[in-house]
Amino acid sequence: MPEAADSGRFPRGVLFDLDGTLLDSAPDMLATVNRMREARGRAPIVLEAIRPHVSRGARAMAGAAFPDIPVERVPELVPEFLALYREELGRHGRPFDGIEAMLAALEADGVRWGIVTNKPVALARDLLPGLGWATRSAVLVGGDSLAERKPHPLPLLHAADAIGLAPADCVYVGDDRRDIDAARAAGMASVVALWGYRLDDDDPAAWQGDAMIGSPRALLDPAAWPRLR
Repeated sequence: MPEAADSGRFPRGVLFDLDGTLLDSAPDMLATVNRMREARGRAPIVLEAIRPHVSRGARAMAGAAFPDIPVERVPELVPEFLALYREELGRHGRPFDGIEAMLAALEADGVRWGIVTNKPVALARDLLPGLGWATRSAVLVGGDSLAERKPHPLPLLHAADAIGLAPADCVYVGDDRRDIDAARAAGMASVVALWGYRLDDDDPAAWQGDAMIGSPRALLDPAAWPRLR
């Protein structure tokens, strides 16, 4: 397992998951599923009912919003979810507290950073200008950008190549087991973002990331990052 980073120096490249890592997008998704429920004459649900599912994609969100619908019919709801979500995109969600300060610290140290998400790339791209990240993020890879998506290592390998660094010179930060599995398969160190979205029975310690971090502000300290050899 990589050791702590040298004091005063961050990794040369950092790649991030988007939903649940950089961005608290659950409020956008709550607005989406409640529009779907309203159209069916159902009462709105609360954020806590869907928040653990946010990192798992549109199908998981639709299933959480309509737990009584047979599982084989949940995919029928996905196109409606995506269409409404596009309308709610960026209207309610915000970066997690401390993310902007952490990104600014990385940039001040000359770090190249980017985003690798399983979200459709068009949706992810539409979010970035409103967040001020469109020109700051050195690369954006979505779930449909390549032939594979996380937990396959290809998106991380592609992103590292795009920013001109070897995978061993990068760290991947994510809040889901797929993120950590993808990083390991790519030969990349990983940080488990404990502030993100998890189901109650998830055990992030079992993912065997190289560091487990409780808040974005903790990453302002270079010593909190895995040290790359």
